[in-house]
Amino acid sequence: MSFIRLITATTLAAACTLGFAQGAASPAKKELVQKVLQLQQPSFDLLARGLAEQSIAQLGQQVGAVLQNRVPPEQREATARDLQAEFKKYGDEVVPLLRDRATKLAPSAVGPVLEEKLSEDELKQLVAMLEAPIYRKYQGMGNDMQKALMDKLVTDTRSTVEPKLKALQESVAKRLGLEAPAAAASGAKKPVASGPTKAAASAAKK
Repeated sequence: MSFIRLITATTLAAACTLGFAQGAASPAKKELVQKVLQLQQPSFDLLARGLAEQSIAQLGQQVGAVLQNRVPPEQREATARDLQAEFKKYGDEVVPLLRDRATKLAPSAVGPVLEEKLSEDELKQLVAMLEAPIYRKYQGMGNDMQKALMDKLVTDTRSTVEPKLKALQESVAKRLGLEAPAAAASGAKKPVASGPTKAAASAAKK
């Protein structure tokens, strides 16, 4: 065998060894990964719900500003109820869709990470932990705990955050040349120039 052929054969052997080491996981390891993904289904459900609620919350902030600034006070409550119904309809349609897609995408998105980062023994330990009754109970409490913290956080920070939000809205409206929210809410109108003021404005234009 020539020197070049020897080097080529050695390189190919090394490549095959490396490919075997980095190749597909064993069937036993893949089965453990699938078990982890099944046990993590509640997390995927929370992820889907959180994603949908995030988009609703962002839109809700915009709608809240419009209700205060554009909708007459006597119509706000009825309009808010109608909008809440629309938000609920959106959530009822989108959450199951996101949950289904998250479940289907998890094996190709999360599976390879588990296969690469965890050994077979570590996966066995993880499965045992996820199957523990106390952990499953704790995991099921995630939504309740999140809501409890969110409610208290909103209540505790409302007096501090709302003035800052109002100031931000007024600043943005001013920069965009829009009517200030406070003026819009009170129904105030810009004064119309008349008399000497009107004449001065006309002269300035000339």
